[in-house]
Amino acid sequence: MKNILFGLLFAALWASASVATKFGIRSADPLILANVRFLIAGSLMLGFAYIIQKNPLPKGKEWRQLFTFAFLNTTLYLSAFVISMREVAAGIGSLSTATGPLFVIIISTVWLRRSLKWYEILGVGLGLSGAAMATWPLLQNSYASVRGLSILMAGIVAVSTASVYYSNVKWQLSNLLINGWQVMLGGFMLLPFTLYFADWQHAQWNLSFWASVGWLIIPVSVVSLQLWFYLLRRDAVKASLWLFLCPIFGFTYSNLLLNEPLSWHTFAGTALVIAGLYVAQRDKFS
Repeated sequence: MKNILFGLLFAALWASASVATKFGIRSADPLILANVRFLIAGSLMLGFAYIIQKNPLPKGKEWRQLFTFAFLNTTLYLSAFVISMREVAAGIGSLSTATGPLFVIIISTVWLRRSLKWYEILGVGLGLSGAAMATWPLLQNSYASVRGLSILMAGIVAVSTASVYYSNVKWQLSNLLINGWQVMLGGFMLLPFTLYFADWQHAQWNLSFWASVGWLIIPVSVVSLQLWFYLLRRDAVKASLWLFLCPIFGFTYSNLLLNEPLSWHTFAGTALVIAGLYVAQRDKFS
């Protein structure tokens, strides 16, 4: 029962990132929102890890591993995600997150030089078809743009590459340290671009901005990730099932809080994505 409650809470919190981002970019440039979130979240996690838990600093090659993971997972993916939310519906943002495992399959195939299995090909096809089906009406109704979707997909490729890289590193650091450093280092690598390209003149440091930042830091970056790591330690296969709920929560939030439209395309496309995820990973569930 405890694992079910934690799984539901993880999916509910993780899927809320798109809507929280939508509210935040109403007040400030996406790059500003992203960088403020990264630096504060990283400071909080590393402060706890070093001041309260008294952890040692990373050593030698661990720094290179952290920088690589941070660049892919935070600097590229999360910044692309935030920027794309200017031109993409929040529901699509949640749906795209759920397609990550499909891209992981493709990237790991190239990385590890193995052949795709028939059910992996079928699963990827179903998943990407479902994402296209759910997205098409939003493109027609100006709730998404080709440019925004391209940025979002580039981010998904980056985070999928980060996942493959992460799984091929024999980490000696705790989950809290890895998470804290990858957010902090990713924020520092993004900072020069934010300082130069972001629209600082029209930034509004109001309640809406800080509420968005606070939600993205505590419930999303800290609580949901710690729940995810807990679920992975208990059972990695069962943990991946909770990702299937993220699009459902995401579309519900976007409809209730942002009045984004739902149609049969939304439900059919989401069903195809979930089916694709299951089929592509069928060997894990057998």
